Amino acid sequence: MATLKPRIFAVANQKGGVGKTTTTINLGACIAQLGHRVLIVDLDPQANATRGLGIDSRLVDHSLYDVLLHEFPIEDVIEPVSVKNLYVVPSSLDLAGAEIELVPAMNRERKLKLALDTVLDDYQFVFIDCPPSLGLLTINGLTAASEVLVPVQTEYYALEGLGLLIRNIELVTRNLNPELHLSTIVLGMVDARTKLSSQVSDEVRSHFGDKVCRQVIPRAVRLSEAPSFGQPISVFDPGSRAATAYRTLAKEVLDE
Repeated sequence: MATLKPRIFAVANQKGGVGKTTTTINLGACIAQLGHRVLIVDLDPQANATRGLGIDSRLVDHSLYDVLLHEFPIEDVIEPVSVKNLYVVPSSLDLAGAEIELVPAMNRERKLKLALDTVLDDYQFVFIDCPPSLGLLTINGLTAASEVLVPVQTEYYALEGLGLLIRNIELVTRNLNPELHLSTIVLGMVDARTKLSSQVSDEVRSHFGDKVCRQVIPRAVRLSEAPSFGQPISVFDPGSRAATAYRTLAKEVLDE
């Protein structure tokens, strides 16, 4: 029986603070809790996804930096986390220098793809948490992925930068990765009480149609507290509105 190809998402948005890492951790955890093997790749030198999953990036022997710059086997870097079926490739501060160090490297845009190809048979979903910029790290993420998931904050300037991101996705599709497409937009930090939230939601839906998930993620204090405890919201506060929202979102993504 042929195994299904894993779905590989680059979670990207050049705008900072829109919930890329929050979406990566919590959507990945909920899909893992539904019985699928999930790998999270922390491509951001800030290592927020690594810490948010309970791993101290200063204490890991090897990180994604060693994989990209020193061809260290990725399977030797992957760490299990407290959620069953969920694994992470940790980041480290060393990765901040990788943008410059990768410039002269052969196949520099495909380093992550080549590494991931060696372990893809072990996972059904891969989420790549991209940094909030369009340097070589994000291009590696887009080249390794088949789909782009864009978290969007329902606040002023939500669509700012999306046009640029879409142009960059098209560039990567044309030059490096013909499989890549924008498949999923997640509306986050939604405050149902404000008119602005519903206006922005309507605007994003009118632009992107059914790429926008029906389930939105509410603004929630518990959601912002969870990473400091190294847990996804579905573990930290499983009965919360945010945990329920991510579980529903996970089912929506699985049904696609």
